[in-house]
Amino acid sequence: MTRRLISTGSPFEKVAGYSRAVVQGPFIFVSGTTGYDYKTMTMPEDVATQAHNCLQNVSAVLNEAGAALEDVVRVTYVVTDRSYADIVMPIFGQYFGLSRPAAMLIVAGLLKPEMKIEIEATAYKG
Repeated sequence: MTRRLISTGSPFEKVAGYSRAVVQGPFIFVSGTTGYDYKTMTMPEDVATQAHNCLQNVSAVLNEAGAALEDVVRVTYVVTDRSYADIVMPIFGQYFGLSRPAAMLIVAGLLKPEMKIEIEATAYKG
């Protein structure tokens, strides 16, 4: 079974020893993705915009792997404050309302203080 690594080209991927995504057989494993806006090279302040950015970035890497958000079978959300859940859950529904993957939401700290949400996904394209 072939293994394909997808990279954003970020030097941090090599330093930290990870790939943006790994395609292994019919599965696509997308690394934790924060709300960074790669077009403006900024991190938005609000969690809603960060959530949209996360999901758009996950969608872009899935597209590169030949899949789409509809192929996601498992998703893990991490938010830094439990009060964000009421803000981001309807956003998750906008993106996953039809496919409804298995999911888990965790409240925990993230690498940098400006990061308010991180999303990891697994897709199946079989």
